[in-house]
Amino acid sequence: MPQPVFGRLLTAMVTPFDADGGIDLVQARKLAAYLIDAQRNDALVINGTTGESPTTSDAEKAELIAAVVDEIGDRARVVAGVGTNNTRHTIELARQAADAGASGLLVVTPYYSKPPQDAIAAHFRAVADATELPVMLYDIPHRAGVPIQTATLIELAAHPRIVAVKDAKGDLVASATVIAATDLHYYSGDDALTLPLLAVGGVGVVGTSTHFTGARAKAMIEKFLAGDPAGAIADNAALLPVFTGVFATQGCMLVKAGLAARGFGPAVLRQPLLPASSGQASAFVALLDAAGL
Repeated sequence: MPQPVFGRLLTAMVTPFDADGGIDLVQARKLAAYLIDAQRNDALVINGTTGESPTTSDAEKAELIAAVVDEIGDRARVVAGVGTNNTRHTIELARQAADAGASGLLVVTPYYSKPPQDAIAAHFRAVADATELPVMLYDIPHRAGVPIQTATLIELAAHPRIVAVKDAKGDLVASATVIAATDLHYYSGDDALTLPLLAVGGVGVVGTSTHFTGARAKAMIEKFLAGDPAGAIADNAALLPVFTGVFATQGCMLVKAGLAARGFGPAVLRQPLLPASSGQASAFVALLDAAGL
């Protein structure tokens, strides 16, 4: 298999806010550098759901991409989350991300409207046609309300710029079927399913807990690919409490709580999200401590 276009390890980076709720670009730069240099990420997803994209403006999204691109330079790629349930708006965000320096796009299934499969395919093609950037489809039916069906994924793989899938469907048989039938690079969208997805031909992960587990998750992936499944299984077992614990409540709430405990600024979120409760935060930090993270 050729080297995946976005690498093996990506983190869906949170968007740091200051005490007044504005985007903190200084903290964003600091966090991006840490995720690349200490946590060994090959790419960062900016303006994804974990980045609270539903509550940031288009201008803020562009500003954040530009700052992160400037900070990390050629040390890693920047994949911009641009998906909405409005095709025209998604195309606008895709072009804006390209202008801001992004090197790839993450495009979620149009949510809430629950379009049929032919309309979903038309949406993705329209976005992929709008720029020259490679596209990662985001298949997450429990948020979007509808899956990207296997036949649709196989059909979309024929588009030259649709190159990858962030797979949060939780159906490994469906994933294995698409992997076998296409050249799409499959990334786990669920930290705890990274190793199982690798076993059927996946290439890596777009993670949430990888704000903390990144370096060790990267080592797990490398061990599996190097023919050391026993070592990868041991790493997975050690990290599993954090892989799953980050979703004890909404993921970015606990990431921000954990980052605050590790010196990355206040755990400020925009409503409708609220900071994790003290009990939730303490329990998650205890998981990090127990795992040596």
